[in-house]
Amino acid sequence: MAVHIQLDRPHAYFTNLDIITGRVILSIFSEETISAINVKLECESRTRLAMAPRGDHRRGPGYRGGERAQNELEVHKLLYKVQTVFPSAELLQQQGGEKSSFTLRPGSHEYPFQFKIPFNNSCSSTNSMLTNLHVSGARMEMARDTDRHVKKPLPPTLSGFPGEAEIQYFLKATVQRPAFYKENFRARSVLNFLPIEPPRVAPNQRESYARRNHQFAPFVPLPQKQSILRKQSTGSISGTVPPKISIDGRLPDPAVITLNEPLPLRLIVKKLNETTEIMFLKLLQVELIGYTHIRAHELQRKEASSWVIVSLANLTIPLGNSNTPTNKDMEIDKKLWSTIPLPNSVPPSFDTCNLTRSYELEIRVGLSYGSPGSMKPELTVQALRMPAQVYSGITPPPALLAEIARRGGSSTATFGQPQGTTIRPFPVSSSLHPPPFSPSSASLAPPSIDMPEDAPPSYEDTMAEDLAPVDGPRRDYQQPVTAPLVGDTKRTGLFSNERLFP
Repeated sequence: MAVHIQLDRPHAYFTNLDIITGRVILSIFSEETISAINVKLECESRTRLAMAPRGDHRRGPGYRGGERAQNELEVHKLLYKVQTVFPSAELLQQQGGEKSSFTLRPGSHEYPFQFKIPFNNSCSSTNSMLTNLHVSGARMEMARDTDRHVKKPLPPTLSGFPGEAEIQYFLKATVQRPAFYKENFRARSVLNFLPIEPPRVAPNQRESYARRNHQFAPFVPLPQKQSILRKQSTGSISGTVPPKISIDGRLPDPAVITLNEPLPLRLIVKKLNETTEIMFLKLLQVELIGYTHIRAHELQRKEASSWVIVSLANLTIPLGNSNTPTNKDMEIDKKLWSTIPLPNSVPPSFDTCNLTRSYELEIRVGLSYGSPGSMKPELTVQALRMPAQVYSGITPPPALLAEIARRGGSSTATFGQPQGTTIRPFPVSSSLHPPPFSPSSASLAPPSIDMPEDAPPSYEDTMAEDLAPVDGPRRDYQQPVTAPLVGDTKRTGLFSNERLFP
């Protein structure tokens, strides 16, 4: 017997409210006796972390040679739906409701199924033994049940952390055979999932920003070499006033960026003193840094991933002119990044029982000053970091937003950063690699924030019962293909006292 799952309408990815339809196809070569055929729609979030052996240099004295690192495995079944496609309810009724076996003749047999993807997870407090079982090489590991569960929207498919963390959606068909000595037949089909984005705030003029100030040093020309006819001249400070500047990185408030769309970013430079010097943009790099917070019972780890959006060097773009007044905005041309979409491999921000993904946008701006024919040698590279949320770009259907409004929620409630948030910048530095962020040395502290008392609205699964699937173009979303959680794979983590860049 051969079993496989065939979808009626395969998609590059599925999303909330989608109806997954397909067939379980049995190819039977001789008579087979079965008792039932079940199809399941599942989502598993698996994490696996290793704790150093006792006495290791990270654990203190007392290490006993030969001890293995202790692994902790945590598994959450975020979605679990079951449908029995055979026998049908009518056939069971004919049998009097008793469990019995059925003999299928040789040939091809098809059994249709249908599932609708909900909004939120439905994590159960206990898992089956088969779900918790994990084989690592020649060893078998059993995940412990955990009491940490959160009720949140379904997360996206996540991979790229082999042996450490993954979120996977799949369909599984099981052909049950009544004889205990005969193994059940199974088929599995992996799905790619990208969730609907939360309701967005109404358009506004507010912006969240990060700012850094920098004072250029006075220009001292190189001393001329001594000759026979004249003495060596000593370098003297140029009579021009070196500029003092501020650099702003600005995003809409709340700071939301969208998958497969350009960044809604503004970069603004200001002169803070009276000077006739002209500012020049010499280099620009915009990088998105994703932080994956991994939990496996008592163990925690933080992994960092990065995507370079823009990387430009050897520029000589003037900002303003010699008559630009103090505190006047000199905005860097958006064309440098406005045609570059966010990569389709970036998972949206999410939070689930054992995994969380958050993002930070790092902007590095290289500036110099002088005149078109006489550039000063000083180059300063200033780095700004701005927390941001990544949305999927799948707009909620109007009927869903109308249902939220009807139930008393608001589609304009604030998601992300509260109104008027100022993002703390890095300390001022003129070196190519800025020092690590230190809250005590920041030049601009955020104001006090009054958190709203009411939680933002969320999608309830009861709303999905009568709503049609999302009707619109499907953007691309891809995750790297990695092996399942097997073996011991070492990765470099990023902890609170480490930086992604030197």
